[in-house]
Amino acid sequence: MSKINLTLKVWRQKNGREKGGFETYTAKDIDTDMSFLEMLDVVNEQLTHEGKEPIAFDHDCREGVCGMCGAVINGQAHGPLKGTTLCQLHMRNFRNGETLVIEPWRSRGFPILKDLVVDRSAFDRIIAAGGYISVKTGQAPDAHAVPVRKEDSDTAFDAAACIGCGACVAACPNASAMLFTAAKVSHLSHLPQGQVEAPERVIKMVEQMDKERFGNCSNEYECEAACPKEISVEHIARMNSEYRQAKWKAKH
Repeated sequence: MSKINLTLKVWRQKNGREKGGFETYTAKDIDTDMSFLEMLDVVNEQLTHEGKEPIAFDHDCREGVCGMCGAVINGQAHGPLKGTTLCQLHMRNFRNGETLVIEPWRSRGFPILKDLVVDRSAFDRIIAAGGYISVKTGQAPDAHAVPVRKEDSDTAFDAAACIGCGACVAACPNASAMLFTAAKVSHLSHLPQGQVEAPERVIKMVEQMDKERFGNCSNEYECEAACPKEISVEHIARMNSEYRQAKWKAKH
């Protein structure tokens, strides 16, 4: 078991109305087997003992499933490890004596609530704008009752892996939510259950995304690089195609 010492420069902000700034803390004797969130727990315990306000950060399952955690570390969403959420990032990926600059997601669509905590309810509103799917309720059908091509099921599964963490927005120079929205559109549009409302869904979700003040996609590919589930930007291309077709059909 090895331990390291770190200097943390953490963004502190009381609420969305007040100005924030970086404060510097020392994290001593950090076990390299700890996760990044466990390291923050240790720092917060130290701050509490000193009578100081602990660092606020989002977390829940700590298993890389819920999408709650998220912060930018030295300019990288979720930190330096590819395909990893913040809660799965271990301290062995950092060097002894290293300085870590930790800040929240930066986007007009994600207003800061406190410290590293941002309001991601815009994602919920984008999903809600997509509405529902037309399926029969009651007893679940047999798995083989609705044929789905393997290629389509694989594509839908890849898109459905999105956990809505917001790393794509934080990594994008334009703070675009295109990868998130495309994933939510794509995983339904590739399945028979999602076909009926597909044209209406893509229009409503894209329009809601724009209302939430997210930026436009300029093909930087930073979203794919930062995504902890490594969702492909190909879903954005598919969504753009579906959107154009849906708008054309709506006019004719």
